[in-house]
Amino acid sequence: MSESIHGDASRTVPISARRFEPSPYFPCYSRPDMVCGVYAGRLYPMFNGDDPAEKYWALRRRAAIYDVPERPVEISGPDVVPFLEKIFARHVATLKEGRGRYAIACTPQGGVFMDGLLFKLAQDRFWYVQPDGALETWLIAHSGGYDIKVSDPKSRVLQIQGPASLEIMRAASGGAIDESMGYFHAGFFDLGGQELYVSRTGWTGELGFEVYSQGDKTDYPRLWDHLMAAGEPHGMAFSGGSSMEIRRLEAGILDNITDMDWSMTPFQAGLERFIDMDKADFIGRDALVDADRATRIYGVKSSDAMPVMNGAVHDGDRVVGRTTAGAYSPFLKTNIGYVQFHEAGAWSGRQLTLSRPDGSTHPCEIVDLPFYDPEKKIARGLDKTIP
Repeated sequence: MSESIHGDASRTVPISARRFEPSPYFPCYSRPDMVCGVYAGRLYPMFNGDDPAEKYWALRRRAAIYDVPERPVEISGPDVVPFLEKIFARHVATLKEGRGRYAIACTPQGGVFMDGLLFKLAQDRFWYVQPDGALETWLIAHSGGYDIKVSDPKSRVLQIQGPASLEIMRAASGGAIDESMGYFHAGFFDLGGQELYVSRTGWTGELGFEVYSQGDKTDYPRLWDHLMAAGEPHGMAFSGGSSMEIRRLEAGILDNITDMDWSMTPFQAGLERFIDMDKADFIGRDALVDADRATRIYGVKSSDAMPVMNGAVHDGDRVVGRTTAGAYSPFLKTNIGYVQFHEAGAWSGRQLTLSRPDGSTHPCEIVDLPFYDPEKKIARGLDKTIP
C-alpha cells in the first residue's frame, strides 16, 4: 500500500452515517475493513483492501470499476438555458442534446466556486455533476427572476475506466454502445433490462464511461451484477479510490476545494481554456476581465519523498508554495503531486525543495501539468498503447 493511501486508511474515526448518504452499491462489495470518505454529502469507498499498484495496473491495462460520490443535480424549466449561461463561464446555448461539457461556476470575485460536468438531457433539462460543495444552495440563491427548478434526481454514479471499457460497455448494452459514441457524448441506454444514463467521460485520463442511476427506478444489485458479468471476460476489477487518485494526478485533473478553491481564479488554476470570455455575461466575468492569466498550479516530482496535503515547497529559505496532493506513480516510477504556488511565476523546470510534516526536506522538480498525454489522446481513444 502506498504511503498516502496507508495514511488515509489508518487516520480514521467512527462516524454515524445518519447525515451522510451511503452508497446503494455497498452491499455488493463492502468488507469489514472498508474505509469510507465523505464527499458531496455521500459516503464512498476510499480503501477496500486494495493494493493500489495492482488496481492501478488493472485500470491502465484492462479496466476498473469505481463507485464514486459525485452528485448529479437537475436544473430544468423554460428559462434553464439563460439561467445556466449566467451561472457558468462556458457557453450553454451551443451544447447539443446528448452531449456533456466541463463547466466552471465562478464567484462574483472571479474565484472558482465549482467545477463539474454539464449534460443536456433535453431542451429544458440539464444535469450538472458536481464535486464537493453547496451547489444547490448556490443555484437557488441566484434563481430569482428565472422560471427554473433545481432538484435531486437521486442518481448514483459508477465509473468504468480503462482500455477495455469500450468492449465492456458494448457487451453491457447489447451492442448499443460502440465506437460511434464520442468523447463527452451521452444518452440513455438499456443495460441488462434497465434504462441508465451513460456518458463517455471519467476522472482518470483513461478511455472510460460513467453510468448514472435513475434513483428508485434502478435495481442497484442487479445493475452491479450485470456490469461485473460484462467486465469479467476483460479482467475488470473493482477498486477503491486509491488507483483513481494516482491516475487523476498523472492526468492533471484537479479536485475542487483540495487543489483549487474560490481564492483562485480559473486562470490561476490553469483552466483558462474553459472560460468563455466572449460571453456577454456570467457571474464573475467582470472580475476576470483584467485578471492575471498566469497559472499558480504545477506538478511536482520527487524521487525521495511523496508530496502530501499542506506540505511546503521552498525556494532557498523562502516558502513559495504548498503541496495539495501526492502519490507514487507506478508508470513514471517516481512520487508525483501538485503544488499551489503563492504567486504565479516561471516555476516549470525549477529545482526546489519539498518539506514534509515530519520536518524532513527533499529535492523536487517542478513540471507543467499534466505529467503526460496533454492532448488527452488516451481518454479520446486516439492512443491505444497499453503500458
